[in-house]
Amino acid sequence: MFDVLIIGGGVSGVSCALVLGSAHKKAFAQDKKIAIITHQKSSSLQDAIFYNAYGIHSGKLGSEILTETTTQLQENYPHVTQIETEKVVSVAGEAGNFVIVTNKNTYQTRIIVIGIGSSSLFSIEGLQQYIEPHNKSLADKNRIQLKNTDQKVADGIYVVGSLAGHRSQLAIAAGSGAAVATDILTLWNNGIETHVHDSVRE
Repeated sequence: MFDVLIIGGGVSGVSCALVLGSAHKKAFAQDKKIAIITHQKSSSLQDAIFYNAYGIHSGKLGSEILTETTTQLQENYPHVTQIETEKVVSVAGEAGNFVIVTNKNTYQTRIIVIGIGSSSLFSIEGLQQYIEPHNKSLADKNRIQLKNTDQKVADGIYVVGSLAGHRSQLAIAAGSGAAVATDILTLWNNGIETHVHDSVRE
């Protein structure tokens, strides 16, 4: 049983995993089991190149970022389980006891974070009832989002990145993932607002 299972290895999903993983020294998070399904084949970053992203050198390829960030996650936070080459087929259950079925395995988790793209080809059974047209995308692009309030779809289900209704910008996606991670950390901390910062002063 995982405490959080993140679906999607793009910017928003990995950002969420990095922030959650970085909290492992906090008493309320040290025993939490975190996993991420890092399926990346359909990520829009595969074809991206960046000239306008904060902190990323000009001409950086999105495909490099995908590889480098999952490596960073593994090296810095090896307690976060990375599940590779699996695609989610269905979601069932309720907050505290979800069952995630992939093309290869079945997992249980208390919380789900969904961070895959906003393509209308979205096909995860059990989440179809939350689909609506993307509020910030041109209609002819045929994008979708999951109905949510402040990125919360339902009890125990969060959505990040463009599937949450955000525009497709790297900085927005990263911030979206980090925001949900801090919401989950706050939940684990009995509702007391919390976040994790690293500092050279420590």
